[in-house]
Amino acid sequence: MQANEWLRRHQVLVYAAAVALSVAVGAGRPAWATHIENGINPILAVLLYVTFLEIPFVRFRHAFTNGRFIGAALGLNFLVVPVVVWGLTRALPSDRVILVGVLLVLLTPCIDYVITFTDLADGDAEQLTATTPVLMLAQLLLLPVYLWLFVGPEFAAVVEAGPFVEAFVLLIALPLGLAWLTEAGAEQSPRIESVQEALGWFPVPMMGMTLFVVIASQFPRVQGAFDRIAVVVPVYVAFLLIMPLLGRLSGGLLGMAVGERRALVFTSVTRNSLVVLPLALALPAGYELVPAIVVTQTLVELSGMVVLTRVVPTVLLPASSADDDQPTAPGGE
Repeated sequence: MQANEWLRRHQVLVYAAAVALSVAVGAGRPAWATHIENGINPILAVLLYVTFLEIPFVRFRHAFTNGRFIGAALGLNFLVVPVVVWGLTRALPSDRVILVGVLLVLLTPCIDYVITFTDLADGDAEQLTATTPVLMLAQLLLLPVYLWLFVGPEFAAVVEAGPFVEAFVLLIALPLGLAWLTEAGAEQSPRIESVQEALGWFPVPMMGMTLFVVIASQFPRVQGAFDRIAVVVPVYVAFLLIMPLLGRLSGGLLGMAVGERRALVFTSVTRNSLVVLPLALALPAGYELVPAIVVTQTLVELSGMVVLTRVVPTVLLPASSADDDQPTAPGGE
């Protein structure tokens, strides 16, 4: 318990150290990138597993039936975000490759480590977990549509569903199922219960490991293309600044509880960079720069998340003020 509390209080230091080490390894040992990249999905799956273990599954029934939150998450991610992204990309140079990279990552809401960040900010992580299947299906169906609208029909045909389905099964369904089995077993077996309690301090170290493997494995690609991809950084930063405010506003207008409002903020701002990276790597000749553009968003977002996990619960949506300025939900509570 003491280790768990210490890690939570000093999580920013853990993440900063992971980022610094990953940049040093990525820049100093670029040949290691391929080997490190092989660890992304397994480490991310473990991260989600230990995060799901902290969610009481008895509350999932309410989460799945909370149509107001699911509707808000869908509206923000697939109505509001595309408008914001369209506006932000107007400032980009007339370069089809750069535009494709930015659209590919910003139009797809995160379905994996967003749950961890929401949990670290004391948001409603179980509600967000229950919403991930809907978000995954919606982006699977709508990404080709938005690419067709923003880029053209010839590029939309390139996007494949396989990487999205694979990521959902391996990074969401499997860890979630194992976590449910662990919690069910803990109710019957003191030994399994002790294992579950011992895993309580894992989320912060595993988040640090995730930061390390993602950045260290992809940094060589970004390092070699700084001169061309620097133009996308202001767009990614602007997105990080705009969407939390819109998420907060939306949750307030809908009369959501503070935990739901924090979850809405994180689902509106975190993007599916780890899932779309295989899509970017599989693009045809001429789009070799797209993976670097996607990875650049990863670097910007993960750095921003370290800040948002502190800012959201203390400044943007502190419990007392969020409850005070929250409109009364229909029917009252």
